[in-house]
Amino acid sequence: MSRAARRPPEERRAELAAAARDLALADGLAAVTLRSVAARAGVTPALVAHYHPAMDQLVASAFTAVVGAELAEVRALQQEAGSPERRLSALLSTLLDGSRDDVTVVWVEAWALGRRNEALAEAVRDQMDAWQAHIHGVIADGVAAGVFVTDDAAAAAWQLLGMIDGLNAQALVRWPATTGRAAALARAVEGMLGLEAGRLDTTV
Repeated sequence: MSRAARRPPEERRAELAAAARDLALADGLAAVTLRSVAARAGVTPALVAHYHPAMDQLVASAFTAVVGAELAEVRALQQEAGSPERRLSALLSTLLDGSRDDVTVVWVEAWALGRRNEALAEAVRDQMDAWQAHIHGVIADGVAAGVFVTDDAAAAAWQLLGMIDGLNAQALVRWPATTGRAAALARAVEGMLGLEAGRLDTTV
């Protein structure tokens, strides 16, 4: 391999972190290794080790970059939706339509790999907290508007997040079916939040 062109340290570090993120999204978190990141960036493994001496931390950073970008995208999508009901409908639609399976793989691998990678485990906890806080905000807005009914919006957000994660993980092996998940979950959420059947439109 030819010698990599010299770059400012922060630029090189960011380039390698981006390579790790792209690997995670394309091939899963387990694919983020010293050699694979080096090959992706077109540099030597020694250069990767120089800028990112702790691979556990680089894996954690790749995870955070992937799932953080998804949360930012979902937030933007929901802002356009308007009312709490439509925001919740948009959340279910975009997270359960099968278009984000690459991110689901990253999540599932992170839960498993985080058992032996504390940096990754901490990143997973932080991102789960961020997702729960976001969903909590949507539900709390609905309660304040008199649309949703629940005595514990935070607990409802955790429950909904768990159901979304579980259904998406099951869908990776096409069980029980990869279609209709959003509509089925919408019916359960309507019951959980005191909504009439059919109020959450997952075709938005």
